[in-house]
Amino acid sequence: MCHSTDSRPPASPVVTGGVASHGPLKITAADGNRFSAYRATPEVPNGSSVVLLPDVRGLHPFYPDLAQRFAEAGFETIAIDYYGRSAGTGPRDDDFDGLKHLDLLDFAHVDSDVAAAAALLPGRVFTVGFCLGGGHSWRQAATQPGLAGAIGFYGSPRFFGDATPDVKAPILMLLAGDDVATPQADFDAMAAGLEDAGKSHEMHVYEGAPHSFFDRAHDDWSAACEDAWHRILAFTS
Repeated sequence: MCHSTDSRPPASPVVTGGVASHGPLKITAADGNRFSAYRATPEVPNGSSVVLLPDVRGLHPFYPDLAQRFAEAGFETIAIDYYGRSAGTGPRDDDFDGLKHLDLLDFAHVDSDVAAAAALLPGRVFTVGFCLGGGHSWRQAATQPGLAGAIGFYGSPRFFGDATPDVKAPILMLLAGDDVATPQADFDAMAAGLEDAGKSHEMHVYEGAPHSFFDRAHDDWSAACEDAWHRILAFTS
């Protein structure tokens, strides 16, 4: 269902320059958790930064690659791993089973780790998440003070939870129309709740697209990937 270790993200259709530097790092959160992350710095910054929230498999190769693609578009970017508390800081390769650690991952853990990464970034900070990370990204609009916006691809609303009343930052929902992981009705209910509460949000459904369509191997969905990039760039401008 989520991105595999050999998946790779599509490049942004708008590039400001190359990647000035990139590589792994370790970050310590306020609660003492030490976790793995990956930072990519743009040659030509656009004034905004991104914290990337991975799918359930954690910081596997798709996300360092995506951090570099965001840097090419001008964003200082840090991709984080969720599982420092339960699985240490080792690699998240094909042998790693994120589902075994998911029940040990509290909302507060994700919020704390995102806050630690965001504190290292300049300018306006956005979160961008996928699947598990999509729902957690949307929730950051309620839990991260000063966040500029929260973007999620095919995220589960159950990881957004009951955060609607506390939402302070705009939310962008980029959804797969043929997502077998989450019924469209769940997304509609989340959007309706945001609408009723007067919260700034956008929802776009790519009709027929499968879960995890944001992958350069999916040639049939290259137009959807490009459109998603344009929506991200517009949302963060």
